Amino acid sequence: MKLETGAISVCAPCSSATLFRSICRKPPTFSRGQICTISQASSSSASTARNSTRNALKNRIVHVEVPASQPSGQPASAAFADALRGRSTPLGATFLQEEAAINFALYSAGATGVSLCLFTDTDLQHGKITYEVDLHNMYNKTGDVWHIALPQMDNSLMYGFRVKGDHEEEVVVDHCTLDTFESMQSAEDTVTIVNPGQRYNNKAVIIDPYARCIVGRRQYGQLAQDLNYKQDSVLGIASTWPQMAAPLPSKEDWFDWEGDCPLNIPLDQLIIYELHVRGFTRHPSANVTAPGTYLGLVEKLDYLQALGVNAIELLPVQEFNELEYYQLIPGTDSNYRYNYWGYSTIAFFAPMARYSQAAAEGRGGQDVVKEFKTMVKECHMRGIEVLMDVVFNHTAEGNERGPTLSFRGLDNRVYYMLAPEGQYYNYSGCGNTFNCNHPVVRKFIVDCLRYWVVEMHVDGFRFDLASILTRAHSQWHKPSQSQTNSRNGNSNANGLQSMEEDLDQGIMEEGAGVPTGTPLTDPPVIEMISEDPVLRNCKLIAEAWDCDGLNQVGAFPHYGGQWAEWNGHFRDTIRQFVKGTEGPWAAAFAQAMSGSPGLYSQTEPAEGEWWANNGGRKWKGGRAPAHSINFVTAHDGFSLADLTAYNEKHNDANGEDNRDGESHNLSWNCGEEGETTTPSVLRLRSRQTRNMAAALLLSHGVPMIQMGDEYGHSKGGNNNTYCHDSELNWFNWEQAGQDETGYARFFRCLVNLRKQRPELRRCSFMDGGAMTWHGTMPGEAEWKEDTRLVAFTVSSPSQGGLYCAFNTSHRPQTVVLPHWPGQVWQAVMDTGKAAPYDFLEADNELSQDQVDTARAQMGMWTSEGCYPLLPYSSIVLEAMPEQQNQNGRARAASQTRSNRAGQATMQSQGMSRGSPESNALQHAVTSSQSEISSPPTQVSSTHHDSA
Repeated sequence: MKLETGAISVCAPCSSATLFRSICRKPPTFSRGQICTISQASSSSASTARNSTRNALKNRIVHVEVPASQPSGQPASAAFADALRGRSTPLGATFLQEEAAINFALYSAGATGVSLCLFTDTDLQHGKITYEVDLHNMYNKTGDVWHIALPQMDNSLMYGFRVKGDHEEEVVVDHCTLDTFESMQSAEDTVTIVNPGQRYNNKAVIIDPYARCIVGRRQYGQLAQDLNYKQDSVLGIASTWPQMAAPLPSKEDWFDWEGDCPLNIPLDQLIIYELHVRGFTRHPSANVTAPGTYLGLVEKLDYLQALGVNAIELLPVQEFNELEYYQLIPGTDSNYRYNYWGYSTIAFFAPMARYSQAAAEGRGGQDVVKEFKTMVKECHMRGIEVLMDVVFNHTAEGNERGPTLSFRGLDNRVYYMLAPEGQYYNYSGCGNTFNCNHPVVRKFIVDCLRYWVVEMHVDGFRFDLASILTRAHSQWHKPSQSQTNSRNGNSNANGLQSMEEDLDQGIMEEGAGVPTGTPLTDPPVIEMISEDPVLRNCKLIAEAWDCDGLNQVGAFPHYGGQWAEWNGHFRDTIRQFVKGTEGPWAAAFAQAMSGSPGLYSQTEPAEGEWWANNGGRKWKGGRAPAHSINFVTAHDGFSLADLTAYNEKHNDANGEDNRDGESHNLSWNCGEEGETTTPSVLRLRSRQTRNMAAALLLSHGVPMIQMGDEYGHSKGGNNNTYCHDSELNWFNWEQAGQDETGYARFFRCLVNLRKQRPELRRCSFMDGGAMTWHGTMPGEAEWKEDTRLVAFTVSSPSQGGLYCAFNTSHRPQTVVLPHWPGQVWQAVMDTGKAAPYDFLEADNELSQDQVDTARAQMGMWTSEGCYPLLPYSSIVLEAMPEQQNQNGRARAASQTRSNRAGQATMQSQGMSRGSPESNALQHAVTSSQSEISSPPTQVSSTHHDSA
C-alpha cells in the first residue's frame, strides 16, 4: 500500500501509535499491519517535523483509513459490543458481513465532533436518546468522513447523528455575541460575523442523508405526542416535527422480486399518468383495504391497465412532512392545511413512510421499503413503468428560519447555494437552493438515483425545477489546519483563537469558474447523470425552468437525447387555440401537434429564447418528438374539467384570500362561471373537454394525463390545491364508475386509439408527405391570426392513415376530405356527437352493428368527400380500403332489414320510443340544426382573452 506525496507517513513500529506528516519526493511504502492513526501524544521528532512543515501542509492533510475491524475505544453497552473504527465507504448505514457489525459513515467537512445517537422506539417517541456514542476525531475519521462500526447490535434500534461545529450566530466577536447585535448596530466595526454560512446545531440530532427509511410519526396527518419541546432534554421541534430517526440495516433485508426486470418501454410508446399515491385511493369510494397507501395503489392497478396507460409518474414519494404547513385554515372550523403534494423533501433515499400500511401498523422501516418494492413489482407485472417526481432543487429545511433536519446540520456550506455572507440563494422559491453542482452534492444525487434504480427498480425520474441543476454552485475555502486545531482546543500562545485565520474561510465567488448561480452550458451533475452506466437507460425528464425566470425548454442539456422535457409551450398553445384565442395560435397548434419540431428538431433558436441563444445553443435540436412530454394539465393548476368551467381561480378554500395560485390560466368558462345547469353551456363544455383530450392524445410526443382528468374531476376552480388532503384532490371512484356523461368512455377510447395507431407515436420527425396540413380544402392550410380550423392527415403504410380536424370557431364548418385512391373515410371520433356516438368503437356501450350503422348513416357526407363540424368540435376519420368499407355498410343494411332493426336496437338497449336514449342516435347523425345555424349565445369576447 502506498501514500500519495504529502500524505501522512507512519513511524514503525505500529505499537508506538505515532504518525508524522512529511512532504516526500517518493511515497513511502508499508504493510497493512503498520497502519495506525495520529496519537494525541506524538513523539518529539514528529512534533518537530510537523512544525517545520506546517505552512506547506495547511491544506494537504490526509487521514489514512485503517481496517474496519480495529477497535476505536468506545465501550460496549447492552445493545452492542465494543466499537470498531469502521469504514469510510459506503456512506450511510450498512451491514458488514465479516465483522457482523453495522457500519455508519457520514460526510461532514466542517464538523468539529460527531456522535452516533441510538433510539429505542419508546425513547424516540418521547424525544430521548437511548445511547450516544462519541466518534474519535482521529480513530473514527478518514478525510472528511466520520465512521464507526458497532458489532452485535440490537436491530430494533434506530439512529441519527449529533454533529458539532460552529454557528455563525453563536461565535464570540470582541466579547459580544449576536444576541446583542441589534443594540450595537450603531457601533460600526464593533461586531464582525465570522464563519458566515456555518449553521451547526450542537443540540439537534439530525437525519443521515443516506437513510433508507425514516421513522417518526406513524400515521398520515396524525400529530406526535405533545411533549415539552422547549426543554433541552426533549428532542424534536413540535408535535408536527417530532424527533425522527432511521432504522438499522439487517443482513436479512431481502425481497423476492420474482424475476422482475426493467420494462424498457421505448419513450415514444409511453402514455404517462401523473398520480398522487395517497389521493388515488383515499376516497371512501375506492373500497380498498389499505386506502391512501402503496398497497392501496396496487389494488387499483387493474384500472390503470384497462385505461391503457403504461407509465405512472408519482408525485413526490421521498420522505417529506405532510404537517409542515399544519394549521387551521382561516375561515374554517376544522379544515387544516397540509403539505399534500410533497415537494419538500427531508430524506432522498427514503420512501414516504406514511404512504405505507406497514408504518400505520407500527411495523419496522424495512417493511415500509418492501411495501414500496411490492408496488413497483406489481406495476411491472401489468406492463406499467414507475417514474418518480424528484425534488433536488431544495429541501424542507427552508431558509435561516427553517428547521435543522439533516443537510444544514451536516455542512450548510456544502449542501446549499450560499451568498458570500452566508445568505441562501432562493432559485426554488422555497427558501433555499440545493448546491447541486458541488462535487459532494452531485455525487450524493447520483448515488440516490442509482439506489432507486438498482434497489427499488424504479424506471425513471421527472426532475422538479430541473434548471436549478444547471446553475453554478457556491464553493467555500476549507479551513486551514491551524484553524482546525484551534477549534479542537489547541490555542495560540495567548490562548485566543486567531481571528485572521477564521476570516480566511471565505466563499469563492466563482468557485465554478463563473459567478454562483450562473446557468452552465455543461453542468457537471447533469453530465454525470447522463453518462452514468446505471442511469443511461432510465427515463430522464426535466421540468426545464425554475422560479428565477430561467427557461430552458427546447435547449436543456440533453447529452445526445438522454433527457426529455415537460413541454409548457404545448400546454399553453393547446389552451389558447382550443378556446379560440386570436393570435398566432393556429400555426403554434400545428407545431405542437407535430411534436414541437421548432423546439426539438431545429438547431436555430427563436429570437426570444434567451438561454438557447446563449449558453444553451449547443443543445438546440438533435432530438425527437418523444422528447416532448405533452400535457394540458398537471397537479398544479386547473383540472381539465375546470379549464372549461372557470375564467378565474377560486382559491378561497386555501385561506389566503385568493392571492395564491396562477392568475393567468388560459381558461374559458364557456359562458357561465362555475357550476351550471344551462344545457347549452354544458354541451359546449362537454365538447371543449373532449377537444383538449383529443389534442393531447392525437399529438406526436409523449402524452401525460393528470389523475382524474379521464373522468372529469373538478376542484371547484381551485388551481392551487397543495394544502388539501380532501375530496378536492382525491380520485372519486364513484364518479369515474358511473360515467354519467360518457366522457370517461370517450377518454378511454382515445387512449386505445393512440395505442392502436403507430402513426400517432413517432420516434422521429415526419418527412414531407407523411403529415399533411389542410384547411377547409385539402392541402390549403391557413395560418392567419384569425384562423380557427386546423386539419391534418397522418399516413401509415400498414393502416392507411387518419384525418384529424379541430374547429375552434363559434361557427360550424364543413371540410372537404383529401382523396386517397382506393380508400374511403369513415368516422371514428366526433366531439360534436352525443355520447356514446362521440367515439365509434365497439364495446359494452356500442355493439359492432351499432358502430356500422352510425358510420353508414354518416356515409351521406363521406361519400361526397366532405364532413361537417359543429362549433368548437373536433373529428377523427380513418382511411379504409373501399372493399372493407362496403362490407361494413352491408352489415349495417342487413341489420336494418332484419327483425325491425330500429325497434330491436332500442329494445336491446332497454330504450323506449321518445326516450333521451332513443334520440341519441338521431342527434348523432343529423346534429342540432339550431346549434349549427347560430353560435351559442354564451360565446362572446370573453373567449378571446389572451391571459
